[in-house]
Amino acid sequence: MNTTIEKTLGKTPPNALFSIMIPSWNNLKYLQLCINSIRKHSVFPHEIIVHINEGNDGSLDWIQSQPDISYSFSKENIGVCYALNSCRNLATTNYMLYLNDDMYVCPDWDKPIKEEIDAIGHKHFFFSATAIEINAQSSCSIEKSFGNSIESFNENALLEAFNSLPMNDWQGSTWPPNIVHKDIWDLAGGYSIEFSPGMYSDPDFSMKLWKLGVRTFKGISRSRVYHFGSISVKRIKHNKGYSRFISKWGMTSGTFSKYYLRRGDLFDGPLLAQPIPIFVQLKNFIKRVALTFSKESYK
Repeated sequence: MNTTIEKTLGKTPPNALFSIMIPSWNNLKYLQLCINSIRKHSVFPHEIIVHINEGNDGSLDWIQSQPDISYSFSKENIGVCYALNSCRNLATTNYMLYLNDDMYVCPDWDKPIKEEIDAIGHKHFFFSATAIEINAQSSCSIEKSFGNSIESFNENALLEAFNSLPMNDWQGSTWPPNIVHKDIWDLAGGYSIEFSPGMYSDPDFSMKLWKLGVRTFKGISRSRVYHFGSISVKRIKHNKGYSRFISKWGMTSGTFSKYYLRRGDLFDGPLLAQPIPIFVQLKNFIKRVALTFSKESYK
């Protein structure tokens, strides 16, 4: 990366609970919907921090007109990892919450998260809200369509139904919306820039937390957001994060998700690493060896 990042502090409420960090890339209409939903549906006051990548769609001008929002700005698209780490430098609360700009938070979304933080009584946790998605990306999401774009979004139908859609608390918090204590974020070093622009940075961050001794990776069913579905990710050239994860951690992200995080299982308390079958260990070994002799670049 060879670009300048500009930073501006907004007027944060003195009693803000979470620092909500939102990377955004020329996605003005979704960003506005996301932030307006935070303003409408939060129980507690929060600090909103946005990183604007490029901002040539009017999003920079709009953010500059919002006095309650802190923001950083880069003329180039620096990706999710750099963007989140830039937002962290502006955060003033104890809790770092990562939210995508194509997410709409449902009423009282923050109350169950606050209750879980109070109940656990320590810093070693990683919590996620539960996403409602048009096509569920995993068993951690609720599949239900309320529109696949701003134009087709049926807000009223979502507000009537979101709380009645069946879902239990689940294991394997990884993807946003997620929240971690600032001390754990800092100890982990934030999001790893070698995964820029961002693919596979989510399981990498979870692995770093695992290595720090975090064992509570809880998806909270009662905290719900509507996710339009990777609006920005569809527009970028993907990095080879799958291979980099194997090279870095000695296993696939799927192995980590299944045998460590037990992603999507019913939440039943802090995690213990599960025995990894011999054939899975062999598969990971073969992949590591293949990468060692491969000429393929991770970039």
